[in-house]
Order: sequence, then structure tokens, then C-alpha cells
Amino acid sequence: MGGRSGWSAHRSDPSRADRGSGNAMTGLGQIAGMVRPALRAGVLAMSLLALAACSSLVGGNIAVSKTGDNPAPTVVPEGTDPEDVVIGRREHPRIIAAYGGVYSDRPAEIMVARIVGRLLAAANQPNAQFQVTILDSSEVNAFALPGGYIYVTRGILALASDTSELAAVLAHEIAHVTLRHARARTDRTRTTEIVDRVITGVFGGDTSTDATANRTRESMAAFSQNQELEADREGIKFAGKAGYDPQAAARFLGVMSRFASFSAGEGGDDGFLSSHPSTPARIQKAMDTARTMFGQAQVGETDRDGYLNSIAGLTFGDSPAQGSIVGRRFIHTASKFTFTVPEGYTLQNSQSAVVGVAGDGEAVRFDSADVQPNVPLADYLRSGWIAGLKADSVTTQNYNGIEMASGLAQTDQWFFRVSVMRLDGQVYRFIFAAKGDSSRFKAGAEATLKSFRRTEASDLNQVRKVAVRVVTAKAGDSADSLARQMAGLNRGSELFYIINDLYPGDPVVVGAKYKVVVLQ
Repeated sequence: MGGRSGWSAHRSDPSRADRGSGNAMTGLGQIAGMVRPALRAGVLAMSLLALAACSSLVGGNIAVSKTGDNPAPTVVPEGTDPEDVVIGRREHPRIIAAYGGVYSDRPAEIMVARIVGRLLAAANQPNAQFQVTILDSSEVNAFALPGGYIYVTRGILALASDTSELAAVLAHEIAHVTLRHARARTDRTRTTEIVDRVITGVFGGDTSTDATANRTRESMAAFSQNQELEADREGIKFAGKAGYDPQAAARFLGVMSRFASFSAGEGGDDGFLSSHPSTPARIQKAMDTARTMFGQAQVGETDRDGYLNSIAGLTFGDSPAQGSIVGRRFIHTASKFTFTVPEGYTLQNSQSAVVGVAGDGEAVRFDSADVQPNVPLADYLRSGWIAGLKADSVTTQNYNGIEMASGLAQTDQWFFRVSVMRLDGQVYRFIFAAKGDSSRFKAGAEATLKSFRRTEASDLNQVRKVAVRVVTAKAGDSADSLARQMAGLNRGSELFYIINDLYPGDPVVVGAKYKVVVLQ
């Protein structure tokens, strides 16, 4: 689980620029720190999907999640401890929740299932049952749990360019399972405790910021360097034996390195590479392994056209199902509400909260909480989940037909305006932070509160999906001319070269297919 498996890279949202303020981000840390852990176990309703069903696509051995959870595999890889099934079944729904739910895309599901079927046969596991889940997350990641649970994000599907590259990723994760790395890691780190820390962190637990929660998630996912190299080697063997291009692992590691640098921005670190063998060394080892096992010449299937056809229309970046940012507005199409933050604020969306920062050292956090329907909002506000609350400041309001309660809180260095509201049985929370109170700060918080309302058709029409489109190169096209189709996105042209493993000035093949990311 998490952001530091062998196949991971930083997340990037091409539709918005890097933003933030040091003082304001400190304010967000203060916001998180003042929310008492005792009442932070509630899961964000906006981030969860019903955990219900899956579809078997290749025989009876491989299932790909469509809309949610399913029982643990009844047949597991040879040598797997029966307890591993319990571990996987216990943690599976938590991972679904932590990564924004299951991404449903029938062509992609069929493609993934077919690849896994071939890889299992090559790995001498033809009777093993694996549960493969496509997660609705823009993170570039893939990982495995004991008991035959494998996860790939739609972010990694968008980054790969052919079937052999995805096969390299899946073979690597199958290798972790067959080599029992996940179990060894579980024994070392006590899975339950760490996953509990991850989930409480992601949903507002006892970590100080979302970044800290991510680091907790990452620390759980990390395999040792030797395990990663061992899984690289075994995965290349599985993929090559299955008939896929064995050089794809090295090729895709190079693309992921470029994407990690792109996501980190100038001055950023190498992300997951910092805790693994250096990228050039790892790529070289992968190349050497492929050549030793399968010879110098490129052999095996790549099926670029088939792969790109399977991911055409794939959501890229933030999922509209998890809420969309339109300027200073947040619009949640699933829960049907919207609000607007004051001028000067820049919003960012995560799976745990919407956060906004202002250049003058102010910040806001918006999230949700599980509160019993019979608990008045004013009582909930006073119940102790917010540190430093001035109980006598709590008042009740009703804006746009929505019941609300608000209050003031203060710590040594920060002043907070806190509001909660109940819509369709779900309780949502605003926490504004500033170095001190002022009439402008008060007016901004109140205006945001008054802007919280149900969506209308005109609101939903403003939500634009960012998706992968597949284009065919024509005579006269070049990498540069195709990259210009993404010029409307932040750093879009730069992103084009990475997701197609091209460089500025490269020629393109007439009649070949390429990925562009567009607003729909």
C-alpha cells in the first residue's frame, strides 16, 4: 500500500500550477494539529464508494474490481500463508477508501485482466486467484498486499504507453507476492498498526498535515532495495516468458523518473527514487537482466495501439467524482454542493480535504465528519474535537436552507474561525486560520459560509473533465506540434513529451498513435 512501492512516482495535476505560502501552509499544519485525535476516525463520505461487487474477466482466477470490494481470493499463490488472505481482506476496503474508490473503465479492466492472466501462467501460478483493483487516483503507483491483492492507479495507466510497460509493472507486483515480500514486510512493520495510522492520517488523524499522512503511507509501502531489485529481476522473467517485451521494465522506469522530476518541480527531490537504488543503476540492471535472459535483440509484444485504445478517455488528474476546483469555487458533483473562498485564496483538492492558502498567511481547510443525526451541530462543535474553542462563541445559523453552527478558537500563535454544517445527513467543516482576527478575515470566512449551497445545473456545467485522448500522427506532424495540443494545461507541453516518452524536436511516426491530455 502507498506511495513508495517499487512502481511509484509523485502525483501531478496538470490543470493547476504549483502554489502555496509558507505562512499559510504553517496555518494548515496548525489547523490539522488543533483537531483532536479522539474524534478523527470519521471517514470522508465524499471519498468513499459502495464496496459491493467485482467482475471476473478472465476465467475464474482473476477479478478486476469495478465498483467496489469483494471477498478475499479463495485460491492464493502457492506458498502463501492462509493468514495472508485475512490480512488482504482486512486492508482491501481501507485502501479503496484511502485512494478515492475504484475506477470503473471496462476496456481498461479487460486489458489488465488479460495481462495478469498471461503473467500468472508465466509465473507458474495458473491456478492462483488474484484480485486486481484499478484505483481512482491520479498518483502514479502500483502495489500488492498479502493474499493476492494487486492495485494499479489510473495514474500509472495514463503514464504507460504500451501493453508491455503495464505488464512490467504488474509482473513486478506479482513477483513481490510470489516472493513473499509483502508478507515479510507485514511481519516487520505490523500491518494493522501502520495501516491504521495511514487511514487516520489520510482522514484527519493524529498526524499534523496531509503531507505527514502521505509520508506515513509511504513508509509502510517501502520494500527494501534488495527486494525491489529481486522483484525487478523476477518480474522481467515473468513478462518475457509471457511474451511481452522484456526491455519494457527499463523503458518505463526511465519514464517514471522523468515524471517524478516533473511532478517535484525545479529543486524537488527524486521522490521514491531517494529510498531505492539510483534510477540509472536500476534501469541499467533491468536492461542487463532482460538481455541476459532473452538476448540482445528486442523481442516480445508491445501492442501500443491496443493499449492506447484501451485507455482512451481515461480520467487524468483529479477525479470529478471527488470534487472539482473552478477558480475559487469547489463543486462536488456527487454530493451536490458548492462553495467559494475569498479573493486571494488558491484551492487544492486531496482525498481527505480541500485546502486553500492565501499569500498573506491565511489558510482554510474543508472536510467532513461522521456525526450522529440526533447530535445538534452546536453540541458537536463544543464536543472537544477542536482545540482552543471558545465555547461561549458558538452560534447557530441557517444559510441557503442549510443548518450551521460557528465558533472561534485560538492557540498561542493562530486565530481560527470554525463552522460546521449538515447537508443531506452529512456534516461538513470549515476551519479558517490566520495570525490574528480582523474585520477582513471575519468577512471572508462569513462570505465563504454563506456561499455554501446546493448545486444547480449551471454549477455542474462548469465542471470540465481532464482526460486522455488518443490522436494519430499525420504527415507534417512532430512531437512539438502534437505537444501544442496540450498548451492549454499548466505545463501541458512538457507533460506531453513525458507521457509519450518523447523529447522536444523528436519526429513522430505517421499513422502512429500518441496520447494528449485535454479538457472535455
